[in-house]
Amino acid sequence: MRYLRISIMAAAFFCAFPALQARQSDHCAELNELKLSSVEITKAELIAAGTTIPPLYPGAPSIGPLPAHCRVDGVINHRKGVDGQEFGIGFAVALPGPEAWNGDFMMQGGGGGNGIVAYPAGANYSGDKPALARGFAVASTDTGHKAKTGPFDFSFMRDQQAYLDFAFLANAEVAGVAKQIIALYYAKPAAYSYFVGCSTGGREGMILSQRYPTVFNGIVSGDPAMRTGLSNLAIGQWIPVAYNQAAPKDASGKPQIDKFLTDAERKLFMDALMKQCDAQDGLADGMIFNPLGCDFDPAVLACNAGQGESCIAPEKIAAIKKAFAGPRNAYGTQVYPGFLYDSGIAMKGVVPGLLALGNRGLFGPYTTATELDVDKAALHASDPLVEPAFTNLSAFSLNGGKLIFFHGDSDPWFSALDTLDYYKSLAASNGGADRVAQWSRIFLVPGMAHCDGGPGLDHFDMLSAAVNWVEKGAAPDFIVATGKAFPGRSRPLCAYPKHAQYTGAGDPQQARNFRCE
Repeated sequence: MRYLRISIMAAAFFCAFPALQARQSDHCAELNELKLSSVEITKAELIAAGTTIPPLYPGAPSIGPLPAHCRVDGVINHRKGVDGQEFGIGFAVALPGPEAWNGDFMMQGGGGGNGIVAYPAGANYSGDKPALARGFAVASTDTGHKAKTGPFDFSFMRDQQAYLDFAFLANAEVAGVAKQIIALYYAKPAAYSYFVGCSTGGREGMILSQRYPTVFNGIVSGDPAMRTGLSNLAIGQWIPVAYNQAAPKDASGKPQIDKFLTDAERKLFMDALMKQCDAQDGLADGMIFNPLGCDFDPAVLACNAGQGESCIAPEKIAAIKKAFAGPRNAYGTQVYPGFLYDSGIAMKGVVPGLLALGNRGLFGPYTTATELDVDKAALHASDPLVEPAFTNLSAFSLNGGKLIFFHGDSDPWFSALDTLDYYKSLAASNGGADRVAQWSRIFLVPGMAHCDGGPGLDHFDMLSAAVNWVEKGAAPDFIVATGKAFPGRSRPLCAYPKHAQYTGAGDPQQARNFRCE
């Protein structure tokens, strides 16, 4: 109903402000006077060309320099909620000059628990230039609340409406308002609309394709946080418990998960893995491009009786195999998929790989338990409000929608196999795998951690792939990737079920010398 009221009021605004339509470029400030039902415009101002946006968090890149644009900030449905707290769907829209606008709209997804209105530049997965610099009008949103304690503050969930906004309502509402503002500013509507997000943003993209199938023409969903309760069960309990069973104990008898493997053992493990699977794509280059064909069995590293070097204790090998196989309940039913053996699983850092867990993870200490009741733990791990499990996307596809997935093979938070399983499950509800491939594709990214980082190529242009598919009918068979981990190297990311294979001739650093097979 709110979206309908916004549409009606915006239509009235067309008639009330003809001067704004005629002189868009000079009247960004006039958007301060925009009156829409349930919408408060808090600021509209011109941003000078050359502006650079500082990093959103330590270690993140700055964004820019950006072109001159009109930035509009506002709130939808401002209200008081639980405990008298202020709530509302905060949003921002960046509008390039009329002469620079390419006629399209792009919305960027959020991350973690959201709670901030990130700068609407559209910088992720859009290639070498942010979407705003490429001429897109761009929108962002906090999805209905303000984070108080950091990017993983979920205290807002005590307010029902805030939870609903975060779960699925906010992005569609903001898209509707953004489209109205775009139409007013340029005196014509956006020709096509796109959504690009990773992690929580990836989940949001899936939700939009399932619940709002006509809002966006093209959606890019990366490393989607699609089943957070069950993924947390896997990485926060199942894997630590498996490691604890073979980890050395401290003086009080508690397992020391950070000492489960020594650096030497991790190196031994990774050397064996890469020897077995790296060259299966025709080239030993530190990347596994055919992870589903990787037949590595850690058991080859288990020490035999009397062997003390160049091997790993059998109980540790058993723990690793159990951990990577994923959680199963008492009946042997898979509760959450396993994880891929990939080049980034031993990486250290703020978000370590699954072979390099410390005593404390990003969300707190790892459990020191050595037993886990999977049935009990999984009982309340699912949340249908936020989980994008629906597979009948006939309305989305019949409307011409295109849906692109990608997932880092070394993602230690959400298994790439879970996203792949969802993609494969689309076939049963949408006429078979061949028909699904006419409007949706998935790309696995070797070595990449959660959304970026890791020993892989994590720089690629998914936005152009979506645009070319929607507007030109050119389905993406592959997308060229580069990255800081391997300077000067490029590779094709091939649409599943194909993978990049070296042709055997030409510079192995160049993507053109690989084929998808």
